[in-house]
Amino acid sequence: MKAPESFPWGSEKRYNAFSFYQRNIYGQRVQKVTVDAGFTCPNRDGSVARGGCIYCNNESFNPGYNDARKSITQQILEGIEFLERRYKAHKFIVYFQPYSNTYASLDTLKRYYEEALSAHPDIVGLTIGTRPDCVDTSKIAYLEELADQYDVTIEYGLESISDATLKKINRGHDVQAYVNALEMTCDRGIKICTHMIFGFPWEDESLWLESADWLSRQPFDFLKVHQLHVVKNTALAALYKKEPFEMLTPEVYLDIIVRFLERLDPRIVIQRLFGEAPPDTLIAPHWNMRNYILLERLDELLEQKNTWQGKHFK
Repeated sequence: MKAPESFPWGSEKRYNAFSFYQRNIYGQRVQKVTVDAGFTCPNRDGSVARGGCIYCNNESFNPGYNDARKSITQQILEGIEFLERRYKAHKFIVYFQPYSNTYASLDTLKRYYEEALSAHPDIVGLTIGTRPDCVDTSKIAYLEELADQYDVTIEYGLESISDATLKKINRGHDVQAYVNALEMTCDRGIKICTHMIFGFPWEDESLWLESADWLSRQPFDFLKVHQLHVVKNTALAALYKKEPFEMLTPEVYLDIIVRFLERLDPRIVIQRLFGEAPPDTLIAPHWNMRNYILLERLDELLEQKNTWQGKHFK
């Protein structure tokens, strides 16, 4: 099959990239500024479970300016100063990232979110990372109100479409909880992002490719995928030390991502396909390649194979 002269998302990129999506809306780069509001998770505090997800160590992805001991405003101002200097960005979305950022009373959420939106004149919205079992109708109704004025995205961590996997990784919820959260959130003006992880050693590529078909049937806007990392101070690290398991290589992972994208609905905007962890926390895998190199290799593979996101979408 010959590649179309223009892809449905309006760029020459062979997948529906978030960077182009943002520039299409705002005409410029919009940078996320991350904040730590000091939230926890129901599978950490005993409400659902203890210990958290077996792979989770938030230090492996928090930027240096994040510190829950600082106010939301201070974290935002320090983050914006850094991002303006590094990326020359002039519009920002505040990203409530560590742990479950709807896991508090509605009054508490209102206080944090509204402080974030008023912290700097160049803030255009919020992205809220959370779990599908940490929302309810009142919280979603409030986010719908905010979405009338701001760019609001809620990120639901799913990680796998296998209930068996969710149980093994101590997620504390099942796939149906994610489906219920989508139903509660969709068609409210709130954008929805889904998180997935590929590489759990008891899963295989058939499940990851099947995930493309399953996800294509769900009503969400953005997708984040990354390879499994084993990082320090996690239950997964203890398991890996006791009995090391095979990790995906860059070559295998890239091949899976190409075939995954081929089956994925082209309307879904891709926010992330690769993850990175700081070298001082990472135990495995050691790919020794930055994400921009992996993205370049992905572009080359898609070109070589004359394929693109949605080529085999049914």
